[in-house]
Amino acid sequence: MKIIESIFIFIQDQILGMKWLNNLIEQFLTMLGFDITTRFGGSIQFFLYDVIKITVLLCTLIFLISYIQSYFPPERSKKILGKFHGIKANIVSALLGTVTPFCSCSSIPLFIGFTSAGLPIGVTFSFLISSPMVDLGSLVLLMSVFGVKVAIAYVIIGLIIAVLGGTLIEKLHMDQYVEDFIKNASSVEIDSPNLTRKDRIEFAKEQVSDTFKKVFPYILIGVGIGAFIHNWIPEDWIKAILGSNNPFGVIIATLIGVPMYADIFGTIPVAEALLVKGAQLGTILSFMMAVTTLSLPSMIMLKKAVKPKLLALFISICTIGIIIVGYIFNVFHIFLIS
Repeated sequence: MKIIESIFIFIQDQILGMKWLNNLIEQFLTMLGFDITTRFGGSIQFFLYDVIKITVLLCTLIFLISYIQSYFPPERSKKILGKFHGIKANIVSALLGTVTPFCSCSSIPLFIGFTSAGLPIGVTFSFLISSPMVDLGSLVLLMSVFGVKVAIAYVIIGLIIAVLGGTLIEKLHMDQYVEDFIKNASSVEIDSPNLTRKDRIEFAKEQVSDTFKKVFPYILIGVGIGAFIHNWIPEDWIKAILGSNNPFGVIIATLIGVPMYADIFGTIPVAEALLVKGAQLGTILSFMMAVTTLSLPSMIMLKKAVKPKLLALFISICTIGIIIVGYIFNVFHIFLIS
């Protein structure tokens, strides 16, 4: 048992967390004459370490996930979803969302395509909620920062929100609030191409390049904010706003996260810095979920596809679900991060 635990700790700290890299950067900066115990030196160390770590994980994860995704093109995904009915369809749709694009804006075109193809509205919304919130990349990145228990709990609860949210939308018969141009779109059957291993590798490489170009600016911004929080903002301030003494911390974090636009890779360094400064785990995860699921640009895109009543319901379901999740995680904060 101790051997297995030691292996998990090694994977979390040295492979996913790359603590060896942090030590290497510390030695490098010390050689250059920087004092990492100062705010300025600590900020540089935090920035370099997180940018390199997240970039390496980003490229590796995108390649692996894109290779898996090559087996699930939209046409095949549509056929898979069409074989299931009821809550089973919502579950499969939510799971399918874990191997699709990394941000909500990338998920909306697929959501529109699935809806145009005649899939039930609840099933497509389960996909739309799950895709940006709980992709496989979030699982690995969360492990690198918060540990296995937090990562697994985050993904499971995210999938539950996606399934319940889609099911509720289905039960309320919200089909009439999808824009007519989507409902009336003709469905074109396209056979999924038979890709070779070489084709899948090339596809994965292209996805790495394209996604990296889109995501890297947000990594820099996120790490910059994280470094600032980590080294310049007093711990007492964070605890007062997002700590256990503020019962409204989860709500504040969720509302702050909604108008932002980033993905899991941009929010991780901010979350890491907030945790170190004393913010509660659930409050931090609520912030991350709000940013990745309810970003303002994605809501503007979604508004083109659905009518205001359905859009408001979607935002309400996600917001309430995220807030509830935040308070649940705060209750089990000590257990999950131990």
